Amino acid sequence: MGGFFGVAAKSNCTLDLFYGVDYHSHLGTRRGGMATFGPSGFSRAIHNIENSPFRTKFERDVEELQGNLGIGCISDFEPQPLLIQSHLGSFAITTVGKINNMDELLDKVYAHGHTHFQEMSGGQINATELIASLICQKDSLVQGIQYVQEIVDGSMTLLLMTKDGLYAARDRRGRTPLVVGHKKDAYCVSFESFAYINLGYSDYKELGPAEIVYITPDSVETVSEPKEDMKICSFLWVYYGYPTSSYEGVNVEEMRYKCGGMLAKRDALDDVRPDVVAGVPDSGIAHAIGYANESGIPFARPFIKYTPTWPRSFMPQNQEQRNLIARMKLIPVQSLIEDKSLLLIDDSIVRGTQLRETTEFLYNSGAKEVHVRPACPPLLFGCKYLNFSRSKSELDLITRRVIQEKEGDDAQKYLSEYADPNSQRYADMLEAIRKEQNFTTLRYHRLDDLIASIGLSPCKVCTYCFNGVE
Repeated sequence: MGGFFGVAAKSNCTLDLFYGVDYHSHLGTRRGGMATFGPSGFSRAIHNIENSPFRTKFERDVEELQGNLGIGCISDFEPQPLLIQSHLGSFAITTVGKINNMDELLDKVYAHGHTHFQEMSGGQINATELIASLICQKDSLVQGIQYVQEIVDGSMTLLLMTKDGLYAARDRRGRTPLVVGHKKDAYCVSFESFAYINLGYSDYKELGPAEIVYITPDSVETVSEPKEDMKICSFLWVYYGYPTSSYEGVNVEEMRYKCGGMLAKRDALDDVRPDVVAGVPDSGIAHAIGYANESGIPFARPFIKYTPTWPRSFMPQNQEQRNLIARMKLIPVQSLIEDKSLLLIDDSIVRGTQLRETTEFLYNSGAKEVHVRPACPPLLFGCKYLNFSRSKSELDLITRRVIQEKEGDDAQKYLSEYADPNSQRYADMLEAIRKEQNFTTLRYHRLDDLIASIGLSPCKVCTYCFNGVE
């Protein structure tokens, strides 16, 4: 994943840009970047942020990157923004998305006369550089962005800065959000809607799917109209989104309260009554508050996330390191665990490794029972549209491992049944996971309840990772 922020102002915008980008630090771990345009032309800084927060790495750049136009990003993979010189003029560009047809698109640009790309470590092409090359195949920036929206298989939301203004374009199917803010003499554009509130901006416009706007310090002009068809990622509300953000008018924190409340209503039918309800920090906490509010069972924090030296929301790429850091972050509160029946809500179960270790240390700390309630349905399919999962194979998912063990070579035939919460295969899968993870009970959030928690029409929300429906 990743996130970006841009500013068009009548005066120097660097501080707004710096803090606006910093507010996206929960969306990526590897690189940050800022680019500005001012009296000295284009300037740019990119730093590795794996071992140090964005704010620390970029404090010195704030003095040097002067300009009234600026874009910046937090990236989980490629270095960006990039500075491009082309027949369409000079521009800076940053992107958020996933390209599934990379080889096909490379063939297109090679056939069009493009001779080479810079190679990143690991031999891969910088996806943002490829997008810039595709844009430059057309006669205008707007036509080029429209071309990218048409031919990218996956998703692509982008922000482009010329010497005169910013072009902001939301993904063709609106899989990721994009919103414009306004204050006197300035406009900003942001992935996360909360990122500009403390900078004095107020909500101005949320872009629709495929919409392209041109932003200057004086105005916001729609240069390509939005489309009706939308498939915004449901996982934004469950996990990725920051609690103070809203997407399509639906606040993340409020949605999570509703999600937890619906889990509680389902449990009430089976008379599940633990002593306390707890959320796995950070994203599970709001779901747990919603559960406690609905059920009347007390909310507690039987373990606390240690943030002074582990401030980052995400983890290293290496799975072994990620498991270690996850364990190091959580510190138990013995007196809130011993002899207690705990109901634990996490945002999801992907591989199951971290939650199993969390459950084990709860038992080792004296818990009598650990009931687990993931805040989303079982993840059955790797995401085709966003880079929210680092799984190299769908068999990395605990659900698919269990299904493979049960069905062998026929596993693919029964996936629709395993996605159906009313089927026997679904029940068998949950029981196998419960036993493997040593949970007292296990109940996932149902897909119909998830959609109801969000409150948008089902046809507007992407649920591919849960049911395989594109």
